[in-house]
Amino acid sequence: MIDKRILEQLFRQNYSEMIHLASVLLGDDEEAEDVVQDVFLRVADSDIPPKNDYYLLTAVRNACLNRIRQMHLHDKVKRLMPLEDDSALQPIDKRMERLDDIATYVDEQLEEPHRSIFHLRFDDDLTISEIARRLGLNSNTTYKYLMQSIQQIRHHFGKH
Repeated sequence: MIDKRILEQLFRQNYSEMIHLASVLLGDDEEAEDVVQDVFLRVADSDIPPKNDYYLLTAVRNACLNRIRQMHLHDKVKRLMPLEDDSALQPIDKRMERLDDIATYVDEQLEEPHRSIFHLRFDDDLTISEIARRLGLNSNTTYKYLMQSIQQIRHHFGKH
């Protein structure tokens, strides 16, 4: 773990630049603060202090780009599987039955790695990057498999 004095010095010297960069990239001050805080937490957990200030700015930039990718993915998934207006009016037992039907379909009809990716994303709430690392796949391939699974589920249940 990095020495608190070194971390405090890095914080004082770089925080305003890091926040500014994150705010510009994300367009949201709260998100920017979260990203910068995450970067400092990772630095604090490491044993070796950053060699220069550019490391911190690069870490902020990369974290912002990852956050933007996650937001885009979330939007894409929402467009692919929009909530049906009448589903909120259905009794809870009907909705639970529908979810059980989907879970059964996933387990019985989806091939690997589609099935594992689907479960890791929706049961374990992992990000695409986390799933890709866990399964040893490329993030783009993982995303493509997840989208194919969602489309297959929509197609199957759209008929019923």
